[in-house]
Amino acid sequence: MNTTIYDVAREAGVSMATVSRVVNGNPNVKPTTRKKVLEAIEKLGYRPNAVARGLASKRTTTVGVIIPDISSIFFAELARGIEDIATMYKYNIILCNSDQNKDKEIHLINTLLEKQVDGIVFMGGQITEDHVEEFKRSPVPIVLSATIDQEKEFPSVNINYEEAAYDAVKFLIDNGHTKIGMLTGSLEDPVNGYQKYAGFRKAIEEAAISFKDDYVVIGDYTYDSGIEAMEKFLELNERPTAIFAGTDEMALGIIHGAQDRGLNVPEDLEVIGFDNTRLAAMVRPTLTSVVQPMYDIGAVSMRLLTKYMNKEEVSDGVVLLPHRIEFRNSTK
Repeated sequence: MNTTIYDVAREAGVSMATVSRVVNGNPNVKPTTRKKVLEAIEKLGYRPNAVARGLASKRTTTVGVIIPDISSIFFAELARGIEDIATMYKYNIILCNSDQNKDKEIHLINTLLEKQVDGIVFMGGQITEDHVEEFKRSPVPIVLSATIDQEKEFPSVNINYEEAAYDAVKFLIDNGHTKIGMLTGSLEDPVNGYQKYAGFRKAIEEAAISFKDDYVVIGDYTYDSGIEAMEKFLELNERPTAIFAGTDEMALGIIHGAQDRGLNVPEDLEVIGFDNTRLAAMVRPTLTSVVQPMYDIGAVSMRLLTKYMNKEEVSDGVVLLPHRIEFRNSTK
C-alpha cells in the first residue's frame, strides 16, 4: 500500500497539517519538528500526491506544450528553451505532438485543459477561427510561441519574419542578383509562408526588379521539397542565380539538388536559409541563414506564461525578439 500523509504524521508524532507545511516548504515549522518529519518521510518512502495537492490548491504546477513535430530540430530547440525555464520556476511539462493538424491541435488543447494544466504554450501554423474560439474559452492562459495570430489578441513571442526575409533578399540584391528565387511554405501559413513571402516581395519590388511568379515555389518545409523545387527552377529558361528558402531544411534540398545537376554553390548559385538550425553548419558548403533565436523564443514564451499564471504585471504580451543573418559559405 502507498504511504500516506497520515502514516508520516503518526511516525513523526505530529499533525497532518504539520507534515503538509513541511512538504510545501512553509517556514513556520520548528527546525526540530521539520527534522522529525523529514526523517519519517525518508524512512517510510513517502511521496506527496501531486494530484491531491493540485485539487487542494487549484494549481497543478503543470504546463501543456503543443508543438507540430517533436522530431524537428527547430521545434526541439524551442521545446528545450521552454523546459529550462519551466524547471527554473518549478513547473512540469506535458509535451504534445500535433502534426500541425488543426483537429488534433483543438483536441490536444481540450485534453490538456482536462488534465488541469495551469497554462499552455502553443506552437502551430495557421490560427483559425476555431483556434481563436478555443483560446478564448480556455480558463488558463495560453501563449503562442513562434506562432502568429493576425489580430494579436493573444500573448505571443516571435521575430519580425517579414523584416527578416526582407533583409536576406536585400543582401542577395546587394550582391548583384536580379534573378532571385524563393522556396516558401504555404501562403496560408502566416509565419513560414505569408510573412516571409511578403518580405521577399517587398525587397524585390523596392529594387525595381520585375517580379516573376515562377520564381516562387511552394514547398512543405522538408528536404525533399527543396530537391523538387530546385528541379523546377532548373527547368526555367532563365534559372535563378540566388535562392532564399523559408527553412534550413528546404535550403539543404536546394543546395544538394543544385549540386546533383553540376552547379557549384555559391559560384553558380547563392543560397540563404532561415532558422539557423544545426543543419546550417552540417551541409557543405555551410549555409548562410537567418538566425531565429529558437531557444530564446521558447524560453521567453515560458517566462511570459509564468507571469500570466502568477498574475504578474505584463507590460506587453506581444514580444518580438531580434534577428540577424549568420553568413557562411553558401553565399559570397
